[in-house]
Amino acid sequence: MLMVRKLGRLVVPVLWGPACGCHTSILPVRVLSTSIQQTPADAAFHSTSFTEADQPRILITGGLGQLGVGLANFLRKRFGKDSVILSDIRKPPDHIFHNGPFIYSDILDSKNLRETVVNNRISWLFHYSALLSAVGEADVSLAKAVNITGLHNVLDVATEHGLRLFVPSTIGAFGPTSPRNPAPDLCVQRPRTIYGVSKVHAELMGEYYYHRYGLDFRCLRYPGIISADSQPGGGTTDYAVQIFHHAVKSGRFECNLKPSTRLPMMYIEDCLRATLEVMEAPTKSLSMRTYNINAMSFTPEELAQEIHKHIPEFQITYNVDSVRQAIADSWPMNFDDSNARKDWGWKHDFDLPNLVTTMLNFPGFHTRVARAN
Repeated sequence: MLMVRKLGRLVVPVLWGPACGCHTSILPVRVLSTSIQQTPADAAFHSTSFTEADQPRILITGGLGQLGVGLANFLRKRFGKDSVILSDIRKPPDHIFHNGPFIYSDILDSKNLRETVVNNRISWLFHYSALLSAVGEADVSLAKAVNITGLHNVLDVATEHGLRLFVPSTIGAFGPTSPRNPAPDLCVQRPRTIYGVSKVHAELMGEYYYHRYGLDFRCLRYPGIISADSQPGGGTTDYAVQIFHHAVKSGRFECNLKPSTRLPMMYIEDCLRATLEVMEAPTKSLSMRTYNINAMSFTPEELAQEIHKHIPEFQITYNVDSVRQAIADSWPMNFDDSNARKDWGWKHDFDLPNLVTTMLNFPGFHTRVARAN
């Protein structure tokens, strides 16, 4: 029986990943379990088809980051607006606050997290709170607190209350000694960033909790994620989002990676769909708890050439950032996601030409770029 160590309250001003919540006034629960129940690892936690009575109640932590808001909107279409709670420690913009339930939730405050789960009858938890690669290297101590201590709190609470838990991993979980083209699901990892180390830690801790306590832990290693309706969050692959903003704004872009730097990428719609599909997959179909997923792999030069087909005057120059380049050079050039395709039917929809066309023609994208500038 594992006893949960409670942490003191710590609130830090940091860009979190996606989060959920609502502003309904509720009384705090005073009596909470402090032990983790041991259950069989092959236990069936949820059905893959849902009625109105048993559909999941969902919490997303770190919800104001690149993926959280998009995931909340995606899941609300599937399960209903009030079934998905977005949470973060930052004040949400008005359009997010009015678009569905939002609450304050600090993952470094385990008591607050437990009360959120219990009071809102949460059954699925998507844990997106994290400092990304470049930001994490600038503040390692904060990255350790958010990415590791926060994860431990989430694992304990999810196990205590029988939640189905999704924690995203990343291309950054690989290192310079990993196979690069392609990187398989199981191989040497050894990342050299605190972000990557924390993600390997999350993968292994989630698998441990699955085998030891029966926690229904599920994890996908995301490639670089590209989205038209969110801002980059401090990752090494952010150039692939920024380039579209600059192409629309000025027709010019200065890239901080070498033109030949090949990395795996994915459009956000594919990413969100993959996340829901692995969460809904029957437990018996999963041969592992952490899967690679992939859609395309390209270099800055190849992306610029594709944009040039739509914006002939577009020009790209290069001013290489040594820190980001070193990170990118330690990552895989491509992912082997054959296990995801075989086990639960993963299949991407967007290749590079479709990605560029979709980004440049995304409704309101040009207006948002103009407002942001």
